[in-house]
Amino acid sequence: MTPTPFDIEAHVQRLTQDGYTIIEDFADADALGEARQALAPHLGSHHGRNIFEGLATERVYTLVARGPVFERLTEEPRLLALLDHFLQPGYLLTASQAICIYPGEVAQGVHSDDGFYRQPRPRPAISLSMIGAIDAFTDTNGATDIIPGSHTWSDEKLATIDPREAIGMLRPVTMPAGGAVIFQGTLLHRGGANRSQAPRLAYTNQYCEPWGRTQENFYLGVPRERAKAMSPRLQNLLGYNIWPPFMGQVTGSHPLKSLEDGWIAPVDR
Repeated sequence: MTPTPFDIEAHVQRLTQDGYTIIEDFADADALGEARQALAPHLGSHHGRNIFEGLATERVYTLVARGPVFERLTEEPRLLALLDHFLQPGYLLTASQAICIYPGEVAQGVHSDDGFYRQPRPRPAISLSMIGAIDAFTDTNGATDIIPGSHTWSDEKLATIDPREAIGMLRPVTMPAGGAVIFQGTLLHRGGANRSQAPRLAYTNQYCEPWGRTQENFYLGVPRERAKAMSPRLQNLLGYNIWPPFMGQVTGSHPLKSLEDGWIAPVDR
């Protein structure tokens, strides 16, 4: 089968106007099978700790370090090409996790992914998110619900809109297994309720401006030897780089030096 040509300008336009876009062939069947296999040891024993995480939902954090397939999906070229349009060079991976929503899970609260950055709205997104479907997303199995166009809303509109009106604007993101939705960090959305009889498995990565503090501390979460074996592009995304003139330096040196054999922190010498 001939791959569908990637029309980057059309995706950029949808992200700009609607706040989101969908790549239906983001991951192939082999990648999905590898993802399921890599996640199997981590699923089946721990549900969320609060309503936001989901009491009938499992999350596997630091996903980028859970298997080579997740490394490849994190630096997928079409995704990075889109991020290049909206974030400054040197942008970072800020969160990486798998999410399995089980039958009976209720809908998550409506939120935006970069709402914890407290700059006033309306504003450009400080982060962008992608959610990839390992299981197909349907309108009954916990597909992500979004409010198209809400990425442009001001703080005033957020504060004054009737919550029932906002709920009525939500639309489920339905897509096949292997599809991915990419959206602005300012877009209002939620994890949907799972009213089906089967779990819905997905993975998600979020990417932020190079000056932003990341949600996950990958320096501590990803073992040094694992980070050392990753591609240079992925090391960049994890923060092993300098954002000019000197953000990210390690005691006055480039952070990549910390991955060299025999490196000893200067304070320990």
